[in-house]
Amino acid sequence: MDTTKRRGKRLQESHERWMRAAIEEANKAGEIGEVPIGAVIVRDGQIVGRGYNLRETGKDPTLHAEMIAIREASERLGGWRLIGCTLYVTLEPCPMCAGAIVQSRIEQVVYGARDPKAGCAGTLMDLLNEPRFNHQVPFVAGVLEEECGQLLKAFFRRLRKK
Repeated sequence: MDTTKRRGKRLQESHERWMRAAIEEANKAGEIGEVPIGAVIVRDGQIVGRGYNLRETGKDPTLHAEMIAIREASERLGGWRLIGCTLYVTLEPCPMCAGAIVQSRIEQVVYGARDPKAGCAGTLMDLLNEPRFNHQVPFVAGVLEEECGQLLKAFFRRLRKK
């Protein structure tokens, strides 16, 4: 295997490792009856922010997994600029979260399942790479997509049965 393929394989394994951490966060949301979406922010091989969906529990529309993880990372790192950070999230960011990602200067987003209803990292639009903003955020889509999507499908299937 040549160097480029080895590097690509290591990168994919790294993305999957951190996405599994985001899935753990999503499971926490599901356990309390929230839509199972989770996020982690990683810098220098360490998780610096974690979050899972808490909109119903907190009765607050801004309590998305990404927003919570961004707040925690900002507090931990002592500033709002999350330079050198990658956000891993189980569902494609919505418009609000995409805006917060751009504003916080996160350097990369990796997401699992696409969101056909609100996805703003390539599905409905690409706010992360809007050229009129002063910061663009590259993203990787579809990491552990099937696993992330199944969390949501199972949750909504259970909800419909009730």
